[in-house]
Amino acid sequence: EYDYDEFDAISHYSRQKQEKEAFYLDDITWNDLEMDTIFMLLNHTWSSIGESYLYHLLRTPVFTREEVEQRNRLITYFQEHPKERENLEYFFANVGKTGRYSVFDFIYNMADYAQENPWKELVWTGAVILMAALIFLRPEYGILGLIVVIIASWSNYYKKKIEPYIMSCSYLLHILKAAKKLEGKNIGPAEPYLEVIRASRRKLSRIKRNSFFLVAGSMDSGMSGGLEKVIVDYLNFTFHIDLMQFAFMVKTLRDNLDSFEELTESMGILECATACASFREMMQEWCVPEFSTEKVFSAENMYHPMIQEPVKNSISVEKGVLLTGSNASGKSTFLKTAAINAVLAQTIGTCMADRYGSGFFRIYSSMALRDDLTGQESYYIVEIKSLKRILDQIGGEKPVLCFIDEVLRGTNTVERIAASSQILKSMGNGNVLCFAATHDVELTHILEGIYENYHFQEEVQDNEILFDYKRYQGRATSRNAIRLLHIMGYADDIIRAAEESARYFMEKGTWKEM
Repeated sequence: EYDYDEFDAISHYSRQKQEKEAFYLDDITWNDLEMDTIFMLLNHTWSSIGESYLYHLLRTPVFTREEVEQRNRLITYFQEHPKERENLEYFFANVGKTGRYSVFDFIYNMADYAQENPWKELVWTGAVILMAALIFLRPEYGILGLIVVIIASWSNYYKKKIEPYIMSCSYLLHILKAAKKLEGKNIGPAEPYLEVIRASRRKLSRIKRNSFFLVAGSMDSGMSGGLEKVIVDYLNFTFHIDLMQFAFMVKTLRDNLDSFEELTESMGILECATACASFREMMQEWCVPEFSTEKVFSAENMYHPMIQEPVKNSISVEKGVLLTGSNASGKSTFLKTAAINAVLAQTIGTCMADRYGSGFFRIYSSMALRDDLTGQESYYIVEIKSLKRILDQIGGEKPVLCFIDEVLRGTNTVERIAASSQILKSMGNGNVLCFAATHDVELTHILEGIYENYHFQEEVQDNEILFDYKRYQGRATSRNAIRLLHIMGYADDIIRAAEESARYFMEKGTWKEM
């Protein structure tokens, strides 16, 4: 369980890396698919490195078969070698988590820290030594000078604000110490990652050799407090040794930031592989995805990982899909199920299905939208902006897989059908594979040559509505909205008038005046 601050801290590593990624699952899609809950379901990690990298992994689908296969080999190894998996989990548990703050924030900020020339701190060391030597020549001047220099040195020391970075320095040393232990492990297909860890740690090893006074009393110093720590503190106040070591650490980190990223990424991949192995063992059925170069989507007995007793559905398409059916019949859940499996396929190589096959896609959705009160934007404005961001991706190098729930529901019927038919037409051609749910059956006729029609249905028995949540071929033909009003206890005169109005419109094509 996480509170908001803890969960927010986990995402910071991924946001730091976002600009470097070719494709990144955007916030609208992430929130539409409730990927926070999928992350927590998957999060069998024990360290800040592992959980931060797992979050990043889920937000950055890959586009090559080689990357997916490499991850699958590692995950499969830990499935087949439970002892090795448990040992590695125990190892990362000792690395630990940092709770409500992101260690990566402070480490990246530390790399950007604009420190003064560290050799300026030697002035204070020289002044103290000089005054101490002067005591033997002119005691009256030496003692007074030493007192003045020490007071000035302490005053200058407290102007240097490095306290926020001390814990991060300590955790960085803890990571390097853990990486050294990890180097000696024999983990089958993990050797390429272990080699990166060895090379990266060597480049950063100077940090540990010059950090004693900086992290005195922390987890890596070996001190337990008391007189020894007090002595170190007074030496730091007087001679600024920790400030010089901090400046050295900042320079080393800045010069080798790529090595730090490679180190944490490799450690993160290893821990994520153990988490994914546990996830596979936890789920009832799963499969390794099959990828092609075509714009296709195919799944057999696909289900949503968060549903306890899911109804499984199959589908195989090479062009867009229009889903129709009444509210609560299963349309939105089906869209989320397909989208989540597409994300899991291109991230952890694990799908909730008997078989899954598709091309490599950039994945977008426009589903769980709401009014933006802070930005003073209506639902319709929010909706058309969300759809526009998908349209802007048409024509890119990689095909787009998009999921839309109720196109333009925020406007009137005539303009909604006119505009949404053109938007969906644009999304039904080229390098886009679109799954869209709608109540407008008219769209299924207008777009029949571009989209395949499927529907979900319900059955009313003894004043009770029953859903089977199964996908059926073709468009929806049943109309039960008014019948549901009756079931929910609406007055009979409302029900009769509504039925009469609907019947009049179906016959005449216009609405009857009240």
